[in-house]
Amino acid sequence: MCPHARPAFVGLWRHVLRGLAFIREFLADRRGNIIILFGLSLIPIAGAMGVAVDYALANQGRTQMQAALDITGLTLSRMMPLSQADLDTKGRQIFLANLGTVPLTLNASNVADQLTITPDTGKLTLTVNTEYPIRMAGVLSSMMPARIPIGSRTEVVWGQGKVEVALALDNTGSMAQNGKLTQLIAASNNLIEILKNAAQNPGDAKVAIVPFGFQIRVDPSTYASASWLRWDLWDAQHGTCSGGSGSTQATCTVAHCSNPSWTTQSQCLSHNKTWFNAGTWTPANHSTWNGCIEDRDKDPNLNYDVNDSAVVSGDIATKFPAAQECGSLATVMLLNYNWGDPNSIDPTTLHGKINSMNAVGNTNVTIGLDWAFQMLSPTGTLPFSQGAAYGTENLTKYLIILTDGDNTQNRWTSTQSLIDPRTTAACDAIKAKGIKIYSIRVIDGNETLLQNCASDPSMYFSVTDSSQLQGVFNVIGTTIANLHLAM
Repeated sequence: MCPHARPAFVGLWRHVLRGLAFIREFLADRRGNIIILFGLSLIPIAGAMGVAVDYALANQGRTQMQAALDITGLTLSRMMPLSQADLDTKGRQIFLANLGTVPLTLNASNVADQLTITPDTGKLTLTVNTEYPIRMAGVLSSMMPARIPIGSRTEVVWGQGKVEVALALDNTGSMAQNGKLTQLIAASNNLIEILKNAAQNPGDAKVAIVPFGFQIRVDPSTYASASWLRWDLWDAQHGTCSGGSGSTQATCTVAHCSNPSWTTQSQCLSHNKTWFNAGTWTPANHSTWNGCIEDRDKDPNLNYDVNDSAVVSGDIATKFPAAQECGSLATVMLLNYNWGDPNSIDPTTLHGKINSMNAVGNTNVTIGLDWAFQMLSPTGTLPFSQGAAYGTENLTKYLIILTDGDNTQNRWTSTQSLIDPRTTAACDAIKAKGIKIYSIRVIDGNETLLQNCASDPSMYFSVTDSSQLQGVFNVIGTTIANLHLAM
């Protein structure tokens, strides 16, 4: 009951009780003329009491009806977009479920005629027109209408919020098994469609995509000369050796025996092995780089591998190391709303990027998280750091991390117990910036790690079959869209 209806209802009943007390005084009076007067007065008194009771019941019914209508409008707005047929069907169901018992001519059989739901751009208008049948005031039936018209109206407006969503999607070799990647592509396309349809204006929803293995990949033709890359590690592994022997800078530039058991030239030659003098290492041209990038530096104080701190000119530890081992991994895509078509193979659109994903390599959940973090961040110097400022009014940032396995490799190790803490650190750093994390485990993977990564227990999903991914992504997409539809 609304706060104004209850006092009015109580006040009316006070008048009724006073009327009953007056009647009792009449009945207690033994004087003959009082009996006659009482007989003449009884009909209007009873009628007045009936009017008060009917008014109170009608007001109570309207209050309940208004509350149910408000709930219906809010609930439907969180399901949008819906067709008119779905609005009508779901609206009736939600309205009746919240209405309860009311003394109105309103029930499951006729609510379809009395409840009207009108959609508009970013708005729903709901109206109910019904009647209250006169009951207690029947004694004045010749003076009172048989029914009192009762109506309620509510309006729900949305479209005042925005979202930025980064998808960190496992594209490792195991995703090729049991149709997991196929299901992931379909589910991701559905999520993109939900966000596209929910956006009332261009830019209301933006999406970034980070396919990851144990490295990530960017477009090499675009970024080979980027100032945020560091090349020392790549240069040491890719090049040619002259005047010596070795496939890396470390082996080329140090004199050594063809058999590492012998560390001096004399030992080497005396055992009929070949001795190589120190050579000159020439790094390969950076145009041969395939776009792979590995984890940034870490130590107990810096931890650049798990945060969104900016690249500092002249500080190599802050830069992103070029690598070469990610193979044909799909490249990352920055925040945008170039939706494209769900069947598109154009990698410059969101749908096209999703459809270009393929399964390759080992698992490093940390780098997937950190690069999705970079996409949402306003603080980095990467071209991908295009997120709005943290704390921007009416804007929410989301990160969705999906993996089907344990951590198996990063820049430094293949030991899961050493990699998992990096993942936890990344999750903590992301949540500390107010970014909300959904985590999804597909059949395999460290359940505790992923549960703890999610911003809330309700934001963690574990599927036992890849066919469940579309349902999970639909739930997540709808929820994000609903929260985006700021009331």
